[in-house]
Amino acid sequence: MKKAGRHFLQIPGPSPVPEAVLAATAQQVIDHRSPEFGALGTRVLGNLKKIFKTEHHVVIYPSSGTGAWEAAMCNTLSPGDKVLTYETGHFASLWAKLANRLGLVPVMAGENWRAGADPDIIEAQLRKDTGHEIKAVCVVHNETSTGATTRLKEVRDAMDAAGHPALLMVDSISGLGSADLRMDEWEIDVVVAGSQKGLMLPPGLSFNAVGPKALDYSKSAGIRRSYWDWSEMIAFNRTGYFPYTPATNLLFGLDKAIDMLLDEGLDSVFARHERLAEATRLAVQAWGLENQCQSPKHFSPVLTAVLMPEGHSADAFRRTVLENFDMSLGSGLSKVADKVFRIGHLGDINELTLMGTLAGCEMGFELAGVPYQRGGVDTAMRYLAQTGASGQH
Repeated sequence: MKKAGRHFLQIPGPSPVPEAVLAATAQQVIDHRSPEFGALGTRVLGNLKKIFKTEHHVVIYPSSGTGAWEAAMCNTLSPGDKVLTYETGHFASLWAKLANRLGLVPVMAGENWRAGADPDIIEAQLRKDTGHEIKAVCVVHNETSTGATTRLKEVRDAMDAAGHPALLMVDSISGLGSADLRMDEWEIDVVVAGSQKGLMLPPGLSFNAVGPKALDYSKSAGIRRSYWDWSEMIAFNRTGYFPYTPATNLLFGLDKAIDMLLDEGLDSVFARHERLAEATRLAVQAWGLENQCQSPKHFSPVLTAVLMPEGHSADAFRRTVLENFDMSLGSGLSKVADKVFRIGHLGDINELTLMGTLAGCEMGFELAGVPYQRGGVDTAMRYLAQTGASGQH
């Protein structure tokens, strides 16, 4: 039976799609070789650069973020190349596994599921690599499984301090459009992203933002590629077109989503996310529960992963919330499966959406018999009231 009201989709992606973006995707399909499409492609590709904060190429694939991971690696690297990874959680681990399947050799610099990547450890590892066998440093910007955001500028500074020529490759699938990202300023060589998080679109598009050094690497990369090849995409993109059939209606939606982000202003978007994230963390603290991310400098503006009290199932709690309040919370993944639940506070979200989310959690604790201290919702409300409006579009 359909429940009254809307479903609260509070997982850390896919995020809720704004009505204006949904309406844009519902337009009639157009000829992807027509002048009309060329204008759309040119506009979207140009404006995407503003979101990535780059002057360089952004390639759009009709795929999930996993495809963009593969594209980034097969366009720049050769079988047997070493790539330095840092396991900040489930998705950093998966990217390393994908590298291994492509014939690359992942070298784990460190592992910490409760913080972002440590630049000092990365620097030390690179200093040992005097023969420059490591060809890329791969880090996840915002680790969706743990709620930890790596400070990318610190990673770039560590690489520069080590004097190492490796590419800096960043997975910002859940960071783009929600957490500050400055590709050119921070000298990131490749940024991997997806449509279903901060860009507020349905799943189905992924991106590679490609710096000049990475583009140069692609000329001699030895991993075979066809569908993922940058050169053909970039050649067609110059006039707004694609070498194969694009996801036309998702591009309609992307066009609208970019307009919404730029209209609000990226700095305002990031400030809104930071503020709602802080309200969430204050609620978690008031509940007497623990944040999976223990490093305040790495707290995520995108989501908060909450550790359940010992002996209590996160999945059972999530099921109680879904069945009683029609709200989806994120599950724990791999090493933290059934131990954490994740509150997404990204994309098209404002104060009242967040308060409904936190109230659903607090009511869920009561019904599921989870030990907690009351007052988390009140604490978050006070913080939001005291800090003023978030400048929501």
